[in-house]
Amino acid sequence: MSPVSVRTLLAEATAQLADAGVASPDYDAAELLAHVTGVRRMQLGLVKPTADQEAQYAALLARRAQREPLQHLTGTAAFRYRDLAVGPGVFVPRPETEVLVGWILDRIADVENPLVVDLCSGSGAIAGAVATERPDSTVHAVELSPEACVWARRNLAGTGATLHEGDIDGCLPELDGQVDAVISNPPYIPLTAWESVTAEVRDHDPALALWSGDDGLDEIKVVAATAGRLLKPGGWFGCEHADVQGESAPAVFAATGLFTEVRDQLDLTGKHRFATGRRVHS
Repeated sequence: MSPVSVRTLLAEATAQLADAGVASPDYDAAELLAHVTGVRRMQLGLVKPTADQEAQYAALLARRAQREPLQHLTGTAAFRYRDLAVGPGVFVPRPETEVLVGWILDRIADVENPLVVDLCSGSGAIAGAVATERPDSTVHAVELSPEACVWARRNLAGTGATLHEGDIDGCLPELDGQVDAVISNPPYIPLTAWESVTAEVRDHDPALALWSGDDGLDEIKVVAATAGRLLKPGGWFGCEHADVQGESAPAVFAATGLFTEVRDQLDLTGKHRFATGRRVHS
């Protein structure tokens, strides 16, 4: 039995992570201890970590203090109503993207058996959420990175969603003009923003999922062209972007002349987060 109380362990761990610059040291300290002891965070007051568990905890804390992502250490990331497997080689899904998924689901709520395409799928978070929450839907996910596809296959198993490994440019031509909704969280960070990106993202998320030209819009332009090709008249799109792209990202879609009702949407923190609109009718 460990002579160190959980409260002491958490206090020391929180201080260690705070000193290392971790943004949410108390949360991360508790999540890691819960992971090691096999309980939920709210149950930590009931456990008494063993010496082996304390050693495991200390090792994980040291890695987190080096800014290795929390989700890489636990192996999971929560996304809407599912827990996803994540790790090196795949972008860790963010809570902001959950809002985008909810927005698209609201738009297609009255569509029977909707056909949905997730571009730049990464871990499969979006495709898996749509397929799970709309079991009558047909969902296709497209991802270029072989490493990310390993994780996506794992996360999409049993959901009914179909994963396609390859570039989104020119993908799924057999679905042209038939899709009810296109949703994407593409790479959108400008190369010029390197120093402003947190160490967890810059050093551990795959570069292919992050950087997109000097202005961050290169891949968004491909998303716009692909969505314009795939969507049926009146079909919806939603595309995530950086908070500084609240004007420039929607402008990419508007400039194609293929969409109407193009506007920007805010995330739960009030930041500009995703562009939306619908395919014009022929």
